[in-house]
Amino acid sequence: MEGDELDQVRKIVLALPGVTERISHGEPCFFVQRKRALCYFHDNHRDDGRISLWCPAPPGVPADLTASEPNRFFHPTPSASGVFATWLGVYLDTDGDDRVDWGEIAGVVEDAFRTVAPQTLIDQLDHR
Repeated sequence: MEGDELDQVRKIVLALPGVTERISHGEPCFFVQRKRALCYFHDNHRDDGRISLWCPAPPGVPADLTASEPNRFFHPTPSASGVFATWLGVYLDTDGDDRVDWGEIAGVVEDAFRTVAPQTLIDQLDHR
């Protein structure tokens, strides 16, 4: 099933201007202009048994979403240097009432893009 989720993420993320994919820390990662991390796709990260996407997010968004919908959103574990402390985690393996809404995932990814991309690429996105 992981392939389906990763394929969906790729469709959304690689449609954004200046975004590329490469393996980073053993997982598929998407970068803006090959340098700024846009999101990480995780399958069983540290044996958590989950499929998830980690993205930078605007201030306040992770706290709001994780508080209101903890079955769908979470705070990624920060790295030793503090990376991911302000990021949003989204479970991609949910079902039933909590099943993944790919339109919503596209919105989360676009918010992440607007958080890390240079203005020239944001302008390209806005003028499509």
